[in-house]
Amino acid sequence: MENNKKERRSFDEQFKVDAVRMFTEGGKKISEVSRDLGVGLSQLQRWRRKYAGDEVTPKPAGRNTAPSAESAETEKLRKELAQVKEEREILKKALAVFSRRP
Repeated sequence: MENNKKERRSFDEQFKVDAVRMFTEGGKKISEVSRDLGVGLSQLQRWRRKYAGDEVTPKPAGRNTAPSAESAETEKLRKELAQVKEEREILKKALAVFSRRP
C-alpha cells in the first residue's frame, strides 16, 4: 500500500521572523508573501502573532507571561514610530514632486 501523506515542512525561526518582516515592514501584503514563499496565509498570521515587534530575536517559545504596562507602552510607541516613519516617507516623495522645475 502506497503512503500518500505529504511531508511536513519545517522552517527555522529566522525564516519565520524574516517572513513576518516582509509584510509588516516591507510594505507587501500578507497574501503576496504567502504566495511568494509558498506558506499558508493562516501560518503567516500565526507567525505574526508570535514574532511581530521583535527586533533581533524571536520570542522564546513556551513563555506565557502576561503583558505588563511597560510592554504595552513599548508596543504603542513602536506603532507610533512606524506611522511617523511612513508619514516621513510620504513627505519626502511629495517634496521631490513639488521641487521639480517645469
